[in-house]
Amino acid sequence: MAEAAAKMAEAAAALLERAARRDAALEELRALRVALQAVPPAALRARLGEHHLGALFALLSANDREQVSACVSILERLLQALDPLYVIQNLREELQKGLCHPEDSVKILTIAQVGRIVEDPGAVTEILNSPELLRQIINCIGGEKIAVAKEAIKSLSRIAQTQEGLEALFESSLLSDLKNVMATSDIVRYRVYELIVEISSVSAESLNYCANSGLISELIGELTGEDVLVRATCIEMVTSLAHTPQGRQYLAQQGVIDKISNIILGAESDPFSSFYLPGFVKFFGNLAVVDSPQQICERYPVFMEKVFEMAESQDPTMIGVAVDTLGILGSNVEGKQVLQKTRSRFQNLLSKIGHQAKNAPTELRLRCLDAISSLLYLPPEQQTEDLLRMTESWFTSLSSQPLELFRSISTQPFPDLHCGALRVFTAIANQPWAQKLMLHSPGFVEYVVDRSVEPDKASKDAKYELVKALSLAESHWEKLRNSKEKTPEGWVK
Repeated sequence: MAEAAAKMAEAAAALLERAARRDAALEELRALRVALQAVPPAALRARLGEHHLGALFALLSANDREQVSACVSILERLLQALDPLYVIQNLREELQKGLCHPEDSVKILTIAQVGRIVEDPGAVTEILNSPELLRQIINCIGGEKIAVAKEAIKSLSRIAQTQEGLEALFESSLLSDLKNVMATSDIVRYRVYELIVEISSVSAESLNYCANSGLISELIGELTGEDVLVRATCIEMVTSLAHTPQGRQYLAQQGVIDKISNIILGAESDPFSSFYLPGFVKFFGNLAVVDSPQQICERYPVFMEKVFEMAESQDPTMIGVAVDTLGILGSNVEGKQVLQKTRSRFQNLLSKIGHQAKNAPTELRLRCLDAISSLLYLPPEQQTEDLLRMTESWFTSLSSQPLELFRSISTQPFPDLHCGALRVFTAIANQPWAQKLMLHSPGFVEYVVDRSVEPDKASKDAKYELVKALSLAESHWEKLRNSKEKTPEGWVK
């Protein structure tokens, strides 16, 4: 076996020499490609010289697509065998040329190497000393191939995680390159905003660099501008910015949160508000959950009012966004208490959500089931009498026979709905009132432990989670132990 591998390595080395002399025919390049697949990269390392790689990169400049394709495959395999530091030190110019090559496959090969280099602490500093290479990476954001642009954003984001990287990107002529590439098109401009938001999320210092560059101000200017479609795109990025403490602080200091609140207020008179309103409402939902639901809802009452209005409307798109937002808001106890303060209005809304979970189109039904699970779940350490009374009253508000409602959904032949309903049961399974309800519902425990009704792995897993949650309760444990089926320890997933 070892002998055969050695022979293959010999054959590959001989073909490599031919390629290095640049007189290898296409057939030989194809043979080299095949030979390299059979040789472990480590076995080639000792035989691989700079002249081999330089020659193969030079062959990429041919006008022959088949030759380029063969060389790309060969280089992919060979470069894996090399340390990223070696690649950046010895193949800098080749990488620069590769990033502006007309063939996408060459760009993808090259940007993948850049990705390896930026992940290597020793090699990443070498890139910082290569302004021309950095310029080419920035230009890749403007390329047509989304895979190349994404990899370029990822690499630049990684470079910016060091002080030297931030200085290289924001305190040199590269900032002009970044601004120039933004002018390519709307899509490319949003890609640059995406990069800026990613960098800003790392630390307060990195956000300062981004803010001083003027690019965050540009993003916010577009968010509050007149173009409704641009607003809809920009709010997603501003929502990402709000996920970090420094991002939230910046948005509050710049008055952006107040501006978003005012735009929601003015949406009544805007016939095009349906384009951006969902994103603006989701922004507040996400903000409330990472900040303080009570403070956000008290300071921006328009947010809660709009969520209720949307949920009470007849527009399925708006209902979906409102239901998602209620699920996010009610995912922690403080958010649940904020909803509880609205008393009968929320109780009535739950009845509508229960109705939608049963009768709406499938996608909206799923969103309702997920929101219901989120609203009803209470961690064991937070199960006070008041909160348990609250979740029980919410459950009973969903339908005249809520347990039967979810049971009927869970027996439908649609795996997504089936699992969604099982997740509702799992959410309440650790609450005494729900355990009592399930135990006294005819045939419910038998249904829970019957594995034969689960059509696929996702359903089996969802059922397993439910059985596990129930069996933590002593009373169920007895019931399950007496049942013919196995308890979770013997459950075959």
